[in-house]
Amino acid sequence: MENLRSTYRLNNSVQIPKMGFGTWQLSDGDEAYNAVLSAIRAGYRHIDTAAMYGNEKSVGAAIKDSGVDRESLFITSKLPNSAHGYLPAREAFIESLKNLGLQYLDMYLIHWPNPMRNRSNWKQANRDSWKALEELFYNGKIRAIGVSNFRAHHLDALFESAVVIPAVNQIRLCPGDEDTKTVRYCRDQNILLEAYSPLGSGLALEVPLIQQLAKAYKKSPSQICLRWSLQNGYLPLPKTTSPERMAENADVFDFELVGPDMLDIAELKDCSGHAGDPDKVEW
Repeated sequence: MENLRSTYRLNNSVQIPKMGFGTWQLSDGDEAYNAVLSAIRAGYRHIDTAAMYGNEKSVGAAIKDSGVDRESLFITSKLPNSAHGYLPAREAFIESLKNLGLQYLDMYLIHWPNPMRNRSNWKQANRDSWKALEELFYNGKIRAIGVSNFRAHHLDALFESAVVIPAVNQIRLCPGDEDTKTVRYCRDQNILLEAYSPLGSGLALEVPLIQQLAKAYKKSPSQICLRWSLQNGYLPLPKTTSPERMAENADVFDFELVGPDMLDIAELKDCSGHAGDPDKVEW
């Protein structure tokens, strides 16, 4: 039976755990440290953070204190919007490594394709950033490189100069908020889709259909959402500070949603919030 250590194979053959632990909105200090330490002790081996989250130092401290071999963990961070461009991207990566206390990252992503400061030249800024990431990848400092919040036109522009195809695209994916156009595009390019906010920041848990299915399967609403994500081939990144919820979220490998229920969930619309338009976000 699959579990938290089961993996997907990325397009460069690197193995990545099928579920990760997200750290967005975890405050630097005790909250992030204790949450990540608890997650690793609960069996999570894939930890996702970002420079923009402001908690890399606490995440790194928890990784160090977990006692788990570094090679057994999959650690992701992301390029901040303030560091797009060749040299800034290299410097930001080095800063993230320092904050995390690591010698290498398993994955590093461009966090946003079109931040405000690069709105007039986002295509070139992404190309220059990607060149830096490609060099770090070839030099063994990153095992896989990818993007986050990219849509088809952002990827098309990147592909005009990219040598390495992104291994993942991390976007908001949950019942009621599924960008099917981006999903199809990434699948056609063999880019794995990571799902941040796989519970819709809690909104999906209140959807009547999700609650009905939870009762029918004798599972929690969060488990229904995460199982839906996995069965779609997504990689969910749930976040919680509760060890009990961490265990609950991990307990999704012993059941399967039947086809009609998967289709019913896929038809949900406008019930779990929406991803921000990456060309209009104000950061």
